Amino acid sequence: MRYQISGKQIDIGAALQTHVQTELDEILSKYAGRPTDAYVVFSKSGHEYVCESVVHLSTGLNAQATGRATEIYAAFDASSEKMDKQLRRYKRRLKDHHKERSQPVELSAAGSYILESRDENDEAEQDSVNPMIVAEMETKIPSLSVGEAVMQMEIASAPVLVFRNEKHNGVNVVYRRDDGNIGWIDPRASG
Repeated sequence: MRYQISGKQIDIGAALQTHVQTELDEILSKYAGRPTDAYVVFSKSGHEYVCESVVHLSTGLNAQATGRATEIYAAFDASSEKMDKQLRRYKRRLKDHHKERSQPVELSAAGSYILESRDENDEAEQDSVNPMIVAEMETKIPSLSVGEAVMQMEIASAPVLVFRNEKHNGVNVVYRRDDGNIGWIDPRASG
């Protein structure tokens, strides 16, 4: 398994990196049979440390968790507890759902853009129709069934997930609705 452990404008030592690897290995050995990558980023927000963890599983699913605390080790521990809870909660679903899948999930490359948000009071900017692009990145769009997409969205605690539907290879979207239910957009089904 590959680890990428880093800090945003803070220095992290070898002892913290060893602690992170040891703890993640222990959690992942209990629940996830074949993790491939783990990304852990530490940052500071005010007086708190923030730890963001993302683990990519060979099934194509991603588990992510964020922890906050006044000490850096406690921030990681909070993040790892959330990750542990997610993987424990979805262990049966992950195993049952992917028994038939012999190949890893196929990923397609796509562009991802972050647009600048505008203040309502900023009148000079309101005259411009085109929003300013703050960041351009590459992202991966997984090829999943609808059930797998919903599970991936829940594991990642994301409000929305764009995926390629395995049945017809079209781009679909699942999202969490305000009423707590899950919405599914399939442009191909409109008719």
